[in-house]
Amino acid sequence: MIYNFSERKETNIRLEKGLRALKKEYQDKHMSDEQFAQLCHKMKDARRMNRREHRQREFARVAAAAVVMAGVFMILPNTSATVASAMEQIPFLGRMVEVVTFRDYTYESDRNMASIKAPVIKAAQVAQGSELQEKLADTAEEINAEIQEFTNGLIQEFEANLQEEMGYQDIVVDSEVLASTEDYYTLKLMCYRGAGSGYQWNYYYTIDLHTGERLQLKDIFIEGADYITPISENIKKQMEEQMQADEQTYYWLHDEIEALNFRTITEETSFYLNASGNVVIGFDEGEVAPMYMGAVEFEIPPEVLSGIRK
Repeated sequence: MIYNFSERKETNIRLEKGLRALKKEYQDKHMSDEQFAQLCHKMKDARRMNRREHRQREFARVAAAAVVMAGVFMILPNTSATVASAMEQIPFLGRMVEVVTFRDYTYESDRNMASIKAPVIKAAQVAQGSELQEKLADTAEEINAEIQEFTNGLIQEFEANLQEEMGYQDIVVDSEVLASTEDYYTLKLMCYRGAGSGYQWNYYYTIDLHTGERLQLKDIFIEGADYITPISENIKKQMEEQMQADEQTYYWLHDEIEALNFRTITEETSFYLNASGNVVIGFDEGEVAPMYMGAVEFEIPPEVLSGIRK
């Protein structure tokens, strides 16, 4: 079964607009100015912490399950689900990093569906015993451990819900190599969890192939440079342009609830470098737009960051 992350958009637009109307009606009729101000303050705090807390909750939940999942891909019985551990050699994807295996878990019934394809990356041989070789290997091992612990936990939770007949549930994990150049390698892990309503989020892993380190956003700019302001302003400009071009596109930019509106990225905002070397900022579903918009990304034109990129 191939899951289309965008197919929910049309069916959710009316629901989202209806909920917004009901929310506004409730606020207009039942909340004093002081209560409304307190709500906005709480929403602003919640919005600022939403992304970090959601990821921490997701990782903590599946990591706890993963404690009992050591070797899950090798020992889970092939009864109610199809579990496969496959080694799949694919063409070389980068100068020093490649995806060499996939651990696959699939299940489908009338009420439940899981499709988890967990990539494993490997540092190609550079120079035996070199510092770069060792660092690349360490970085690859760190990323692989995170992905395996996360996906193992998802499978354990999915199997537990099957046994308890918890209702409908969908879990999808897939990956994509976004860039593989002389300078860096970027892998995207795409995640979706559905149980009545759904939530989509992504993880990005960018490796500097000159140092072997995982890149953080600040690492690609000159030390001390203000990269947050130009990136944030360009994102707001792109939001405006997209909303003007498509009436079904909506971002929290001029919402009547001020606390919802996007103002700025942070040092911890998700990003990656695409094949052209441009910075792409990623937001999880519900972070800067209604849920029907899904996870959204904004490519920052190189001229916006001219003079501050390393």
